[in-house]
Amino acid sequence: MASSKKTDSGFVETIKTIVWALVIAGVVRTLFFQPFFIPSGSMKDTLLVGDFLFVNKMAYGYSRYSCPFASADFSPCPIEGRLFASEPKRGDVVVFRHPVQNVDFIKRLVGLPGDKIQMIDGTLYINGTAAPQEPAGNFTEIKEPQGAQGTPPRCVNDPVGLGGTCIKQRFIETLPGNTPSDPPVKHDILNISNTWMADNTPVLTVPEGEYFFMGDNRDNSEDSRFPQSVGGVGFVPAQYLVGRADRIMFSSAGKSLMYFWTWRPDRFFKAVK
Repeated sequence: MASSKKTDSGFVETIKTIVWALVIAGVVRTLFFQPFFIPSGSMKDTLLVGDFLFVNKMAYGYSRYSCPFASADFSPCPIEGRLFASEPKRGDVVVFRHPVQNVDFIKRLVGLPGDKIQMIDGTLYINGTAAPQEPAGNFTEIKEPQGAQGTPPRCVNDPVGLGGTCIKQRFIETLPGNTPSDPPVKHDILNISNTWMADNTPVLTVPEGEYFFMGDNRDNSEDSRFPQSVGGVGFVPAQYLVGRADRIMFSSAGKSLMYFWTWRPDRFFKAVK
């Protein structure tokens, strides 16, 4: 009889431990950090397919999309607007909820409210001024299926057979700070051509309370250059911001994290710039 009571007591304690672990994990996931796995090459070479990072959810405050499983129709966080809101900085790498597709995206913030954004022959213009680009050699990788999606990269030197060397031009782009007194932000971008469908755009004025995002892999990114009317990102309202990507924790070039021979130790704990 005593043994049965001990067994029941042990089972109850185990259940309590699991419940508390889930509660703590839920609080951390909601208020502090959200794991994010890079599924595509739109942010190369800043982020590679298979990079695993934690998103800092405290960076910009909290909205209905800060909670897991949130959507336009339902959220465990019944928040209007943003709580403890903080203005993101131009150049931040941001995770946000896609306003149309209801999935999380990660891109670089290039346009603030009121900015006039335009692409001319593959060059980014902010308020009529070109963001300077400095040649920085080539980015090379193997032409092969990448990540769980198995998508091969696009290359300047296409057609390239599987197993061949895929080349993209790399530049260091300089973005202005949020204000004239803020330091400029330098980051890598990749280019394949200057005649891609989104390399030339009209002037796009960012509305108040919204933001304009682009991928660093400029010719392989679905971003704010594509309007929401065709399923694109378009302008992203502040409430859709989830958090800022600060550091890569782990990276694997394989289809599974279990393929240890595809791990990239040089990217472990690397800061996102």
